[in-house]
Amino acid sequence: MREPAFWWRQKGLASAALVPFAKIYGAIAESRMAKTGTRAGLPVLCVGNFTLGGAGKTPTAMKLAEWLRAAGETPFFLTRGYGGKVIRPRLVNPETDAARIVGDEALLLARVAPTVVARNRVLGAAFARAKGASLVVMDDGLQNASLAKDFTVAVIDGRRGIGNACVFPAGPLRAPLAIQIKRCDALLVIGDDIGARYVIAQAGALPVFHGRLATEPGVVARLRARKVLAFAGIGDPDKFFATVEQAGITIGARRAFADHHRYSAEEAAQLVMAAEHETLTLLTTEKDHARMTGDPALSALATQAKVLPVTLEVDESDALRALVRDKLRR
Repeated sequence: MREPAFWWRQKGLASAALVPFAKIYGAIAESRMAKTGTRAGLPVLCVGNFTLGGAGKTPTAMKLAEWLRAAGETPFFLTRGYGGKVIRPRLVNPETDAARIVGDEALLLARVAPTVVARNRVLGAAFARAKGASLVVMDDGLQNASLAKDFTVAVIDGRRGIGNACVFPAGPLRAPLAIQIKRCDALLVIGDDIGARYVIAQAGALPVFHGRLATEPGVVARLRARKVLAFAGIGDPDKFFATVEQAGITIGARRAFADHHRYSAEEAAQLVMAAEHETLTLLTTEKDHARMTGDPALSALATQAKVLPVTLEVDESDALRALVRDKLRR
């Protein structure tokens, strides 16, 4: 299901009606986050966000791993494998594993560094350590206190921020903002910070960094001569569409799906036919394309769809790297 639109507007009747349920959900989330986690025996870095849906955690985790590997570390990613079926810790093979088994994010992460999928994060960290990890980078997990973290950065979508600032189901927050901020060592705002200013004001002395998702010039150059049918099943499809347009690519049609959407054979056929009928080039995200991997029913869509890769660029990269190094030394 798509997230309700009122989450991202000012508080109104719809959110107000759900506040009693939000208080219960928030109290449970807060009590869970207050627990003391198990030490993994190696440093644990967590990339999380305050809200349900996407904010840019995966590109951020990839950038951290890139920096750490350049510094001589052996980082392993640890992810729950949302959308997959793995329960016990498993090392992802990006060449043979399918998204329906390990999740779409895991396939992307495994292209950068060894990736462990595990529902139990404590067992997952122990598995990574046994496989040779010098440290663990968690993609998501801010609200899960089972594993003690040495450094936590919360990623914020600068355009949407935290919406109406209400806890689920009245709003998009996964837990009360104050308790989440207490668990963080830094904030990373991706994009213009207009929507994130309220969070920044609540963060007090926490360091705030700024970044943006950059597209690959070569890919963009090849696509600028065409009109595209852009489609995405991520936390915020509109963010993808905006990235496409900002890159100078003309969108002739767009299709938005729910986060981690599993395309059916019928939907795949409709996308292919729509693109052919309107003489458009299919364009999607890396996550969406990874989700099609290993599914014969989606092979035509996967073959025809172009991918727009993005990488994270951090304005204050030297300062963020120094902060991470300092936390690891401690």
